[in-house]
Amino acid sequence: MRLTQMQDIGGCRAVVSTLADVQALRDALKSSRIKHRLVNEKDYITAPKEDGYRGIHLVYRYMSDRKETYNNHSVEIQIRTNLQHAWATAVETVGTLIGQGLKADQGEKVWLDFFALVSAAFAIREGVDGPDELRDVQAALRVMERDLHVIDRLTAFQRVMKAAVADPERRLAAYFLMVLDAPNEEVTVLSYAANEFDRATAEYKRVEEAARPGVDAVLVVADSAHALRIAYPNYFGDTSLFIAELQNIIAPIGLHA
Repeated sequence: MRLTQMQDIGGCRAVVSTLADVQALRDALKSSRIKHRLVNEKDYITAPKEDGYRGIHLVYRYMSDRKETYNNHSVEIQIRTNLQHAWATAVETVGTLIGQGLKADQGEKVWLDFFALVSAAFAIREGVDGPDELRDVQAALRVMERDLHVIDRLTAFQRVMKAAVADPERRLAAYFLMVLDAPNEEVTVLSYAANEFDRATAEYKRVEEAARPGVDAVLVVADSAHALRIAYPNYFGDTSLFIAELQNIIAPIGLHA
């Protein structure tokens, strides 16, 4: 893909509690007095992607009267519910764990079918789709989960993914370089002060250039090390909500929460 074709070079994501919150935030943005120009809108909740991805995407052209440097650059806003975000996190985590590009709709068909089915079940639970087909979805998911050992794999991955984020010195950090080594089930978190941006980017470049399959790195700005776990749950194997919801869905009839 050409750089000029990308619509999310800059972007942000809002994760909210309910579908009603998603709609309210979308309406608030579209009716606001911001100068940025809405050029595209995708409702992947009512019309999900083939792989099961759901969320609202708004693409704006940046416009400023005071500084024209970034005018006409595209910025994408993603809006999801907690459950939709849990699904996306699990897709990315499992893709990293098994070394397949599930996030990009690439990989074994059985895994792609599994996550598409989970998305359908989550949509039913959130009231997007009617409950008529839930029983069939549950039956299929029970078989697939048993064959793929999804819950066991994610639970084990969560248990062993340890990151040293409690270091008191990190409280003064402004930049964090996170390196996920999936084959060795390790996360390394390096922190840098506000005046160490050049050092942080140089180290990020070094890690990227030396990366081997299964190793991923990201350089981010965060208020605290704790905020990293919230913003990047896939880097820490945090699929707790996904596991809990999946267990609830495949539980025998009469045992649902």
